Amino acid sequence: MAKLLETFPCVPSTERGRGILISGDSKSDSILYCNGRSVFIRSLRQPQDVQVYGEHGYAVTVARYSPNGEWIASADVSGTVRVWGTHNGFVLKNEFRVLAGRIDDLQWSFDGLRIVASGDGKGKSLVRSFAWDSGNTMGDFDGHSRRVLSCAFKPTRPFRIATCGEDFLVNFYDGPPFKFHSSHREHSNFVNCIRYSPDGTKFITVSSDKKGMIYDGKTGDKIGELASEDGHKGSIYAVSWSPDSKRVLTVSADKSAKVWEVAEDGTVGSVIKTLTFMESGGAEDMLVGCLWQNDHLITVSLGGTMSLYSADDMDKPPLLFSGHIKNVTSLAILGTNQKTILSCSYDGLIVKWLQGVGYSCKLQMKDNTKIKRLAATESGLLLSGFDNKVWRIPLTDNEFGAAEHVDIGHQPLDISIAVDSPESTALVSFDSGVALLNGLSILSKIDLGFAVAASVISPDGREAIVGGQDGKLHIYSVSGDNSLKEEAVLEKHRGALTVIRYSPDLTMFASGDANREAVVWDRETKQVKLNNMLFHTARINCLAWSPNNRMVATGSIDTCVIVYEVDKPASSRITARNAHLGGVNAVGFVDECTVASSGEDAAVRLWEIEPQ
Repeated sequence: MAKLLETFPCVPSTERGRGILISGDSKSDSILYCNGRSVFIRSLRQPQDVQVYGEHGYAVTVARYSPNGEWIASADVSGTVRVWGTHNGFVLKNEFRVLAGRIDDLQWSFDGLRIVASGDGKGKSLVRSFAWDSGNTMGDFDGHSRRVLSCAFKPTRPFRIATCGEDFLVNFYDGPPFKFHSSHREHSNFVNCIRYSPDGTKFITVSSDKKGMIYDGKTGDKIGELASEDGHKGSIYAVSWSPDSKRVLTVSADKSAKVWEVAEDGTVGSVIKTLTFMESGGAEDMLVGCLWQNDHLITVSLGGTMSLYSADDMDKPPLLFSGHIKNVTSLAILGTNQKTILSCSYDGLIVKWLQGVGYSCKLQMKDNTKIKRLAATESGLLLSGFDNKVWRIPLTDNEFGAAEHVDIGHQPLDISIAVDSPESTALVSFDSGVALLNGLSILSKIDLGFAVAASVISPDGREAIVGGQDGKLHIYSVSGDNSLKEEAVLEKHRGALTVIRYSPDLTMFASGDANREAVVWDRETKQVKLNNMLFHTARINCLAWSPNNRMVATGSIDTCVIVYEVDKPASSRITARNAHLGGVNAVGFVDECTVASSGEDAAVRLWEIEPQ
């Protein structure tokens, strides 16, 4: 049996020049955010308590709790809204096609019976309000000519809806059935976000023109604006009210968040606190999303980092939640006491996680160098990407050193380190051969005369195994002059090799292929030790051995992680189904009974394996 122990989740998807929406439930003190086709439910009391909803067929843009906290409505780029329960396995209540294009925002009415959604209608309706249970439309929303970026439902009677968008307009509707009431053109650029105060007396809009406007909640008339003194120097992307309706939080491209005191009559808003976010020093520090929930102020940067401030003590350093935005391509496990997990994603981000703690620190490769493979020792990392370079990064207690690279003249396919050899020799394979490296020095580059698909070097550096596109395993001895001598060729696989790994005690090795089969071999006799490992339904992407040499874990495009016991038939496998939406890219054993996995959903998960 495979039991999920921990999830190190991804962070919200972000887009430069656009605000993002995060929302929450004040009763359970949890927040919702979206990445890819998944909605993440994350507790602020226990940040490692994460739930994932992955039933959308397209990228999700926004998700919101119903007022009673029992339902969640989530919308995607296809214009579809799904309403599902927060308990008992996320049971689907309804699914509606609301708009003809991307939905950018949605809101529940305070009684939980209606939903309003806005976005890009592709020439048709840009805003629609409908009944949450039947989908019946409630009114007409005329007045906008371009994409509607945000909408808001008045949280008290009488019902009102306010909208804003790329046509610089703020529109006001009364109902139900809802009909156009008035329009305002106070802004001179995109109006990015609109929000009602919790008491319903006012609503506020923020825009890329660096201004914030305050309107009467019942009549829709403009009554004030945020003061320009100490105001934002860049586009304002998002705004959120405090629970008492007296203050607002705004975030901007100027890399700051500001807390404003709003006068009781709404005529003016004055800055009382500025929170500056500095992490990378680059564009990734722009703030694009925010939420004020209970005592928490939450901001989201373009790089995805969520900063959690205390509303009672804003001078206190924030708690940071970070992680990957893009799919995780590889991971490595270091340490003996507190296990360190290193993961790297396609966009060049390396994140360090601690078992039982979560996020520790991260490193962004310069120039957004893409990463495909990662190998690690206690002293440093070896990385390869989609160019001809192999990167080496020193690793100390909690810091990544400066990255250096060597050009091997070919795009690397696989990378491994002989961790027990004096020189920590590395083997890098490319489409027609392999290269042996010592640090950043190329010891030898060898053309093998066949199409290479995967490779590994033994920990002592004396043997290498290279797998071909033809499914054959070529075993080589590594001589003192760094040349390779072929010792044997093994044939069992019926597809191109994708991964090869030695057991920790070097008595066995395992291989996986693109035809969904894995094989365990005896190293000395070169005979198959465990076969019929055919329980994946698609290509095997990754493979790992347990520290005690008793188990082998495989991960596949079919989203599953399967663990086999070497001394038992393959049919007695242990399967973690739907481990990662979109496929599993990397696995590794943290200890004898804990497996780490990562994949296309940009998350890292730890599984407890209980042998049957």
